[in-house]
Amino acid sequence: MVKTHPFDPADYLTSPKAQAELLEDALASEDMVYLSHALGVIARARGMTDIATAAEKSFRAGHDPGVTALLDVARALGVTLSVCSKPAA
Repeated sequence: MVKTHPFDPADYLTSPKAQAELLEDALASEDMVYLSHALGVIARARGMTDIATAAEKSFRAGHDPGVTALLDVARALGVTLSVCSKPAA
């Protein structure tokens, strides 16, 4: 019988550069499921407790949990979100 082990990409995102590259790719995809997953992976790589505490602030303050939580998590991760023009098709 083949023995397998659970795979967690957070175990391999050990540098801020690798984490930023994942986040950039997720943002560029315009796929909110991928972006949410990427943020979760990065949060696990950095330590979920600190990130969850930062995101919790937006819920307690009564802010929109989507955008505000995203910004709180980005701030807790020490990253900024940016926008660039998309090349014309």
